[in-house]
Amino acid sequence: MVSTGAGISAESGIKTFRDADGLWENYPVMQVASADGFRRDPELVHKFYNQRRRDLLKAVPNGAHKALVELEKDYDVYVITQNVDDLHERAGSSHVLHLHGELMKIRSVSDPDYIESLDIDHLETTPATRGRNGDLMRPHIVFFQEPVPNIEKAVDLVRRADIFVVIGTSLVVYPAAGLIQYVRPGTPIYYIDPNPASTAGIPGVHVIKEKATDGMKTLARMLYEKR
Repeated sequence: MVSTGAGISAESGIKTFRDADGLWENYPVMQVASADGFRRDPELVHKFYNQRRRDLLKAVPNGAHKALVELEKDYDVYVITQNVDDLHERAGSSHVLHLHGELMKIRSVSDPDYIESLDIDHLETTPATRGRNGDLMRPHIVFFQEPVPNIEKAVDLVRRADIFVVIGTSLVVYPAAGLIQYVRPGTPIYYIDPNPASTAGIPGVHVIKEKATDGMKTLARMLYEKR
């Protein structure tokens, strides 16, 4: 089981979700990524995610994404990602669970289970955008102040893990950061990040202090040495 955060996509040119100054692409995070922000100014939020989709189209999967796909030759690899980009899928990962939604999808304002995919020719949405069923649509993003629908699925996956890997996350965004607490005792844990958070109190963590692409090379070497 591999839990990924913004750090794995940074090398593809995708800016991290939240900078140290609390801004995202020069916007206060809560203005464009919260339930209150969407209620106050849905037009701004739609425009913001339209631009994020345009940025995503310019990005390509990097070596870390591809290395996870390469591991599938010898392991059952399941990715649980906090990222809303589709770089894992485009790299070829077979099993990807998104915790915080997906940029290339929209969902009904009134029915969160009604979801549609966008294509590269139809990326723009507005507060007036309607789905094929006639519902008004919104970005398929889990905003701050909203529950994380896939967290229970993620917990179930982590509990089954024989190896647990964390890549490019600060371990401070909950509930995703809490997944590591569900790893079975004795299960090897690897944490790849150039600026890793403290893992005090979490036994058995192998910290690989490298960026995602280099860290995945190190991880692959460590895993194959143990086979």
